[in-house]
Amino acid sequence: MTQNLALASRLSVAPMMDWTDRHCRYLHRQFSQHALLYTEMITAPALVQGGAVHLLEFDPAEQPVAVQLGGSDPVQLASAARMAEAAGYPEINLNVGCPSDRVQSGCFGAVLMKQPDLVAACVAAMQDAVSVEVTVKCRIGVDDQTPSEVLPRFLETISAAGVRRVAVHARMAWLQGLSPKENRDVPPLDYALVLAMKQAFPHLHLSVNGGIADLSQAEAFLVAGLDGVMIGRAAYHTPTDILQQADARIFGGAQGPTPETVARQMIPYLEQHLSDGGRVHSVTRHMMGLFAGRAGARAWRRHLSLAPSQAGAGPEVIEDALALVAAAAEVFADNASAAEDQPRSSGQAEPA
Repeated sequence: MTQNLALASRLSVAPMMDWTDRHCRYLHRQFSQHALLYTEMITAPALVQGGAVHLLEFDPAEQPVAVQLGGSDPVQLASAARMAEAAGYPEINLNVGCPSDRVQSGCFGAVLMKQPDLVAACVAAMQDAVSVEVTVKCRIGVDDQTPSEVLPRFLETISAAGVRRVAVHARMAWLQGLSPKENRDVPPLDYALVLAMKQAFPHLHLSVNGGIADLSQAEAFLVAGLDGVMIGRAAYHTPTDILQQADARIFGGAQGPTPETVARQMIPYLEQHLSDGGRVHSVTRHMMGLFAGRAGARAWRRHLSLAPSQAGAGPEVIEDALALVAAAAEVFADNASAAEDQPRSSGQAEPA
């Protein structure tokens, strides 16, 4: 398993609210031993004022895993950072990119792009409070800002405060007029600006985020000179496509296991979760995309959508869904074989 976080962040799975919880991260770790994983954003007030320490829980098998904090009060963030370090996280990331209304009302997330000096004060306070690395995830700008002017000034300011690793979502965030969902798709991507920032700040470890759909695109960014690539929705919806080959193609290791193997590796994890009083759906909801693009994917998704809500549902839900995938794959293979056996249409010569 990769312990060097700069190396691990050559490929990372983005922090995503309501998605990258500890069950999701455990699933992703079954595919890749080296990719860097992130928690959902956890707000500093929830930890410091609300005492929600349970939000920091993770399985040691998830390592390397980093925590992302949200907030704008340096003292509060420093306290939250100490709690995260005590919980065992080797990296603490500050969210300067989330555009949701809830984040704006709390004066943190993407709105902080307008206050780089405050961000610098926050990361400086966090660095003084902990010995682990403090990093930042940001946008290229917000609202009426000019990214080519704002982003370099922002990076210069946080770099002066001691930040050495930054993930840049290569889109503007429009805090007025677009929903959080629209902010993930509508603002155009500006990868060229992120590449230019690597040239301008060669001492910074820069990862690009936003719209990256496959490993070939990730590899191209690494070849172009960026230090890392952060993949979000594609890693969640098609984890097999993104993470199964990640260790081999990005880290020079071995290819990850098949989705069938990963599904079965999740069974003892689900059993433990149930014995702790959890629900089947809390785990299986993250497994919907295991067979995306493969025979049986629809049957797999349908079973995992319906079966967990049935009375007495347990780990057998996964085995039952795998049986449906296997049956669909067999039908697909039979149909493909039958199609090959069909005579060609008239006018076409049979192969010699």
